[in-house]
Amino acid sequence: MSGPVEMVVEADEPTAMEVERAGDILTLVCHKSSHGAGWWHWTSAVSGKCDLRNECRNGTRFGKALVAEKLALIHSEIAEAMEGHRKGLMDDKLPDRPMVEVELADAVIRICDLAGALGLDLGGAIASKLAYNLTRPDHKPEARAAAGGKAY
Repeated sequence: MSGPVEMVVEADEPTAMEVERAGDILTLVCHKSSHGAGWWHWTSAVSGKCDLRNECRNGTRFGKALVAEKLALIHSEIAEAMEGHRKGLMDDKLPDRPMVEVELADAVIRICDLAGALGLDLGGAIASKLAYNLTRPDHKPEARAAAGGKAY
């Protein structure tokens, strides 16, 4: 049985519109779930209920700090994925899955949630960035293999 990545590689290349739509769906689902769970609401004794998305979108000092907090949480998911991969761990909450897989999923969920809160076109940006990367000389195998090329 092949995994999801192998299935995509063997199939026809997805169109930019399909990539954009997939990103849009993930953004919508992840943000709606987070918003519904109350992560974007704050109740103050002084000002009452506040939609934190407005703070972020309006660029207030508080909103900027909140975006920074969300980016730090995304970063922490990536660090956890690296640690799980380094140690070859299975996830503690989904024990049938590798920790690296689950933590990367957490990072994607957080990224899509933040993009939804900010009203960003993440799906369109992914499609555009993939198309742009196809034109980059430094993304070609021969460029990566050359001295000083992009390598890990």
